[in-house]
This record gives sequence, C-alpha cells and structure tokens, in this order.
Amino acid sequence: MTTTPVQPFTHRHDTEQLSADAREHLWMHFTRMSSYNEAPVPTIVRGEGARIWDSNGRDYIDGLAGLFVVQAGHGRKDLAEAAYTQASELAFFPLWSYAHPPAIALADRLASLAPGDLNKVFFTTGGGEAVETAWKLAKQYYKLVGKPMKHKVISRYVAYHGTPQGALSITGIPDAKKWFEPLVPGAHKAPNTNFYRAPEHGDDLEAFGRWAADEIERAIEMEGPDTVAAVFVEPVQNSGGCFPPPPGYFQRLREICDRHDVLMVSDEVICAFGRLGTMFGCEKYGYVPDIITCAKGLTSGYSPIGAAIISDRIAEPFYRGDDYFPHGYTFGGHPVSAAVAMKNLDVFEDEGILQNVLANEGLFRSTLEKLTDLPIVGDVRGDGYFYGIELVKDKATKETFDEHESERLLRGFLSRALFDAGLYCRADDRGDPVVQLAPPLIIGPSEFIEIEQILREVLTEAWTRL
Repeated sequence: MTTTPVQPFTHRHDTEQLSADAREHLWMHFTRMSSYNEAPVPTIVRGEGARIWDSNGRDYIDGLAGLFVVQAGHGRKDLAEAAYTQASELAFFPLWSYAHPPAIALADRLASLAPGDLNKVFFTTGGGEAVETAWKLAKQYYKLVGKPMKHKVISRYVAYHGTPQGALSITGIPDAKKWFEPLVPGAHKAPNTNFYRAPEHGDDLEAFGRWAADEIERAIEMEGPDTVAAVFVEPVQNSGGCFPPPPGYFQRLREICDRHDVLMVSDEVICAFGRLGTMFGCEKYGYVPDIITCAKGLTSGYSPIGAAIISDRIAEPFYRGDDYFPHGYTFGGHPVSAAVAMKNLDVFEDEGILQNVLANEGLFRSTLEKLTDLPIVGDVRGDGYFYGIELVKDKATKETFDEHESERLLRGFLSRALFDAGLYCRADDRGDPVVQLAPPLIIGPSEFIEIEQILREVLTEAWTRL
C-alpha cells in the first residue's frame, strides 16, 4: 500500500506557552515530570497518514502508531465524520439495561469476525478495563457453575496487561506494581516466550515452546487446578520487546487449559485489528481462546473503546434465571466510539489494510534485520507490523546493560535522539533494553527504509557513547 504524499505543515503554535502550560497543569502519563523542569515539553499538534507534526512545525514518522493504536493512519476525515454524524444523532446513552444501534451493530460485527463461538461482546472504554472485565467474569463464571474456588490467574513474566488494580496484578513487571501494592491476590507468573534469552532449549525453538507452555501447566498444578480460573496471554507479548510464540505453543497451551478446565484469555489490546496482519492475533497462530480482550486499533484511536469478546459457553450461565454480571462502565460502548469503530472496520475492508500488512511484513522484517550488523543490536523479533530490537553490550555473549547503563542509554540518549532524528518510537527497558516499532498499518517499503536509516544512524552513535 502506498501512502498519499502529504503537504508540508507550516502553521506554528506558541511552543513556549504550550510547554509552560503543560508543565504547570498537565500531569502526563508514565512520565518523569521533573524531566521538563529545564526542557520543553514535546507537543504534537497534527497528524496525517503515518506522520505527526510538533508545535514547531517539524514532522516525524510515527513508528508506534501513537501507542499501538492508529492503524488506519492520522488525519482521516471519514472517521472524524462518522463521529460527527453519530454525535449529532445520539451523543451518549449507557448500556445499563438499554441498547443503542451503534453498539448493537458493532457487537454483531465483532462476533462475526471473532473465531469459534466468541459471540458475546462486553464493551469497555479501554484495554485495561477489558482485562479487568475478563478476570471478574472468569471468577463469577466458576462460581455460577459450582466451582467457587477457581479464582486465580496465570500470566507471563514481564507481560503488561493494564493499570487497574486487577489488571496490574496480572501484569508481570515488578516496577510497574511496587508503588501500588498490596494488589489483588491470586495472580501468578510463568515464563514467557523470549527465545533470545531462553533458559531452556535455546537451540531448539519448538522444544522451547513446549517447555514454555508446560511451565504454565506447572504453575497451574502448583497453585492447584481447582483454584485457577484463567491464563492471560498476548499473541505476541509486548513488554520486554515483542516476543512471538514458537510453533505449536498456543496449541499446547489450549490443550493444557482444557485439561485443567482453565479459561484461556487472549489479551489482544495491541495484537487485534491488523497489527499482525489478521483481524485477531489468535487467528495468526491458529488457536481459539475463551475470551479475547481488545481495544486500541478498533477505532484507530479516533475515539476510545475496548471490549471483552466472550464465548457462548462462558456466557451461558449469565443468560439464565436471575444471574447477571454486576459490572459495567458509564462510557462502555459509547455510541460515538461504536460508530467510529464501524467506520474503521469499513476502512479495513475497503482499503485492504490487513492485506497490506501481510504483503509487506516480510520486507519490514528483512529491512529491520539489516540492523543486526551493528554491534549494539542483539536481536530483531516480532511479527506483522510489530517489532522489537534488543540492544546489547556484547553480541557474542548477549551481555545486557546494567541499570545505570540502561538509564543512560535509553533515557539519557536514545529516546530523545530518535525523536530528534525524525522517528517517534519507544525505547524501553521493562525487561532488557529494546527499541519497539509498531507503525500505522498503511505504510510500505519507502517508510521501512526511512525507519531503518534513522535507527542505523542513531544506534551507531549510541554505540560510540557507551
């Protein structure tokens, strides 16, 4: 897919005033606010296609799709008009015992797109709420079917599943949790699928996958199968740097969950809606979960929405007698967001968004893999339009950076240097240091080359600074 050339953006904002006001009043998320005591706050004012512009009029390639979100690209009038049209007719109504046409239509469409018997759609306003919903639903489901002890969950090391208290408990990143403990009890961790740092079977990908899946079964058995309600896994794990599954991993995990009567939750907040070239990430790897959690790309970021898509089997006890799910959100399934999501899915079909990813994912990978000739690049991994580049001190030994070095490399240099060079992406050390890329799904070969050239220039300089 080729993108339409964009016109230079020349409008200037009062950058100094914007920065001063941001420092004074805007508390930014996951941000060291002291970083801007003596530095301007970078302020993004416009987007078009795969590019964004800051308040000084400078453009950047959006290498992260905002935050794994803007699948169809920035600045689309059709998605904005869908929001306007719906807001003019019905701007808001809750789904608390009432329905409205946009939510009905979107639920029907998602059910038709989801695999297997995942036919029931519970709307939220974002991904963390979808994960929270899935855990609460799993707990209540087992109470309704006469297995009240089943309440625990298993997730994977370093995995990120959201910031609400339950979702944060499922998250496997100690630094993300430590300030908010004690959290919800019952969340336990097992190894992920980081083959680059495999503790077992580092020379055999399929054997490593069997081992990693079996470690989840071991965790279930250690906790007691009669106490475990669900396993939460991402198709490609985000945090830690894009860990794809080994061949057969999810098939074995599905067998394990079935054997122990444990729900399999596919957390697809990032991986759904084309990120891997399929509508849902589980399709890419050939498994059918009991619940899919999703958000982000469902509207390409033009309005917030999330969802838990639940199998008929799991929903059935909630649809009889006096039983119901005492859970919900004021803005879940918001009419405007649902209408935008419907239009976004139209765009996917009309413009071949999935086909673009599938046609170009191999070239994207091979272009990024050119960076492995740099001494600082240890591994390039991922799938679709979702990649992590792990940085190392020594390629032969895979020696990583200590905490001080990582701080100096990522926050002290790389994040700012990549942005200054014209690439917005993520330099992250939740796990080992990585640079992550998840661009809008509309890009193609020319943008791949631009991304690789910027990364090459900045990573080459980073090596000289070690």
